[in-house]
Amino acid sequence: MLYQSTRDSSRHLAFPFSEILLTALAPDGGLYVPQSFPALDFETLKGKSYAEIAEAVIAPYVDIPPDDLRAIIDKTYNQGAFRDAAVTPLRPLAKNLSVLELFHGPTLAFKDIALQFLGHVFDYILDKQDKQIVIIGATSGDTGSAAIEAFKGKPRVKIIILHPHERTSEIQRRQMTSVQDKNVFNLAVRGNFDDAQGIVKRALNDADVQAAHTVTAVNSINFARIVAQIVYYVVATVRLSEQGIHNPSFAVPTGNFGNVYAGYAAKRMLEQSGAPIKHLIIASNRNDILTRFFETGKMQQDKVVQSHSPSMDIQISSNFERYFYELADHNANMVSDKMNQFHHIKTFAVSTDLFDKARHDFMAFRCGDDDTLRTIKKYYDECGYTLDPHTAVGVYAAEQSGLLKDQHVVALACAHPAKFPDIVKEATGVLPALPNFIADILTRTERYDVIDNNYDAIKQFIMKV
Repeated sequence: MLYQSTRDSSRHLAFPFSEILLTALAPDGGLYVPQSFPALDFETLKGKSYAEIAEAVIAPYVDIPPDDLRAIIDKTYNQGAFRDAAVTPLRPLAKNLSVLELFHGPTLAFKDIALQFLGHVFDYILDKQDKQIVIIGATSGDTGSAAIEAFKGKPRVKIIILHPHERTSEIQRRQMTSVQDKNVFNLAVRGNFDDAQGIVKRALNDADVQAAHTVTAVNSINFARIVAQIVYYVVATVRLSEQGIHNPSFAVPTGNFGNVYAGYAAKRMLEQSGAPIKHLIIASNRNDILTRFFETGKMQQDKVVQSHSPSMDIQISSNFERYFYELADHNANMVSDKMNQFHHIKTFAVSTDLFDKARHDFMAFRCGDDDTLRTIKKYYDECGYTLDPHTAVGVYAAEQSGLLKDQHVVALACAHPAKFPDIVKEATGVLPALPNFIADILTRTERYDVIDNNYDAIKQFIMKV
């Protein structure tokens, strides 16, 4: 498999996985995408373990020898890292509704599933190439802690994570800032997630920064993240098929479009083997730029507002560019023009034909804070199951879709409810308990710098690490 930039109109430049892993963002500002979506032999996956299915999904995307890839996957998806033997277990909530628990990794969030894999892949590639690297990333809450957990203590890596100052939950922040390894650096940016993400993208294309370090990203702008996330959609589809439930739909809480884009990739892979995913449902919170696009055909940036689901408090959905490239039938000139327009005037619109096609690919709904609380309370009272606020947004969207009356929908459970104790307690009256291994998080010593939303200041910090 080779990869091309979403903005490369010549389509002459193509790179293997091991190169895009270490560069993440293309030099022209585009995102790397595979030249095609490989087919899966769905029937052969039934009865296989999570690791075995992961190998089948990931292998076509990477230039890693089979035995080495198997070793990386076995090192990643085991009960040393994930506390449930199924890795991503399905839990039934109601007739035609399940949640896919993605929070059994070391930082209690779905980002662990991809970033634990990335940590081992980076180790492998850097050792092979005898390289050192600086990883920079922006987080709205969960990516940062998952990345730090994956890369802390690694001798060939330094990792710098930017998070929006005072805009994550306390537990999310402390999971990042209480890590004391010397190769870990945390910056609290006086701004929002979009500000931090913009700084990361700028640094990745800054010649001075690249001259000082080999720099890459582990946000979902790195396609390696997407590859690992495709796996749990396939696993869930296989597990349901083993129960006689076919063609499920997925409701995906998303802000940056990375998680639901992985679902889109899984759908493209599975439809070639006659085992399609039925619908993909985008679930937005109050920061509803994606839902507004799928209602109007217009992508228009608005002000980021704080919500009960802070990891989705985003108004620039970076991974949408990858989907738009597919939507535009790989017309890189159109993608480049629209993305540049969005960068300068914060809006762009698509033609009626493209809008109709997009609405065929996705459904989209929004969930406000009051509905988030009501949804958490409803399932706590009716099922004894505690949803985190992001998962509640997904479950609410599944309900709004109207699909539950005759189709099975899987809502992605993105985080453990104890990461957002105040919101869960407000909804249920009960404070969710942290797992024992992280129960002392609120007493751990923190280490981080608060910094202005100023690229030059942050650039100087990066240059000096």
